[in-house]
Amino acid sequence: MQSTEEPVATEDDPRRVLGGFIRAQRQIANLSLRQLSALTEISNPYLSQVERGLHEPSIRVLKSIADALNVSAEILFEQAGLISGPEKLGDEATESAIRADQRLTEAQRHALLGVYRSYLETNRQGS
Repeated sequence: MQSTEEPVATEDDPRRVLGGFIRAQRQIANLSLRQLSALTEISNPYLSQVERGLHEPSIRVLKSIADALNVSAEILFEQAGLISGPEKLGDEATESAIRADQRLTEAQRHALLGVYRSYLETNRQGS
């Protein structure tokens, strides 16, 4: 007889790592699970299961979560093991580091991201 239960995710399971990363980004964005559910149009129970590492979300779901959390989809794809990380620090890594820095307030993180992005845009236009 086959079991219909989900396999239990271990601490180093990629699904649990991804779920923990999503939870941390949601908390940094000061969003409840219900608020994230509303922004992504993904059910609250499913998002909860993703955060606990019980489901492996599709690319569409990851993209929707990334958009709602204002993080690069590539970062979530990397966390999910769908792509390899860049060998050098790039825009995504810098923005992720700013978002993850608990020493900054939410307002400071938003301001810093805005300044950083404006510098990048200025440099792109000047090239």
